[in-house]
Amino acid sequence: MAVFLTDEWFEQVEKMGNEAGELNLPPALANMIVNLKVSDTDKDIEANFADGLLHRGLNSNGTTTLLLDRSILQSIITDFDTNQIMGAFMSGKIRVEGDMSQLMAVQTARPSAEQKELYKRIKSMTTMV
Repeated sequence: MAVFLTDEWFEQVEKMGNEAGELNLPPALANMIVNLKVSDTDKDIEANFADGLLHRGLNSNGTTTLLLDRSILQSIITDFDTNQIMGAFMSGKIRVEGDMSQLMAVQTARPSAEQKELYKRIKSMTTMV
């Protein structure tokens, strides 16, 4: 088990992503690169979503940045409930800097069976703080 968003967690996610192989992502998810600035009580965390996975640090190819807190990101990663995501966005808990077109395109995208299976594995090894 690894604590969400720690170095150990990112290392395990990367390893699991490599082991999973091709995720057969829909085009909207396959082409999406979004930077994340996550506010946390201890320290802010920078990450990015690319290739269907969360990665440590910002991605220089990202044109969109989401500003959100740790609990909202945990919810997105563990539940991927689009209604909850839209509710958080509408209530200002998720703020967007940059190009919003990627986010609009992803509204109708559904994770592939391979991505769902990988996220189940990630969720099972993740400790939420």
